[in-house]
Amino acid sequence: MISMDKQSAIQQLAERIVEERVCEHLALPGIQLVMGSGNLDAEIVFIGEAPGKEENRLGLPFVGASGKFLNTMLESIQLKREDVYITNIVKYRPPDNRDPSPDEKAAFRPFLDEQIRIINPKVIVTLGRHSMNEFLPKEKIGTIHGCLQTRGPGLPPIFPLFHPAAALYDGSMRGTLLADFQKLRNFLSKCR
Repeated sequence: MISMDKQSAIQQLAERIVEERVCEHLALPGIQLVMGSGNLDAEIVFIGEAPGKEENRLGLPFVGASGKFLNTMLESIQLKREDVYITNIVKYRPPDNRDPSPDEKAAFRPFLDEQIRIINPKVIVTLGRHSMNEFLPKEKIGTIHGCLQTRGPGLPPIFPLFHPAAALYDGSMRGTLLADFQKLRNFLSKCR
């Protein structure tokens, strides 16, 4: 499948979300659908929890302060945003930047799974516990961050990371996230 076909498939997926009124209670005036951005042929898909204020304003994931630190971490392993694909579980910003509810995450999960199927990455990097728990519900991020988690045959492994916002609230997390990114680089070099 070439990128234009993938672009069309992602666009159709976005249209289905609107047509099927997925989490319509979130799609309030001023709230836009934020599907994701980046390379649809990427080896890596980064998945956060939901768009924030800046993400909603620009229609792109991870463009606020957390996104800037994500860019720094990508650069630390010689990658750019254009090399990866970035999305969230929930595609609309929850009110008051609250955590998405379990029902909201469940409603968007089939669309996330379809995004992953279309892109077909070598690895999924989860950003934060909400994202990680979608794939690894029994795990604790403090225990498995930076450790590759294999899944069933034909499924890309999960590489859980703390959310970049963690480093904004606790400066000591910055080193942990940068070290985990080096582990991600080592994994990718083995895949090539």
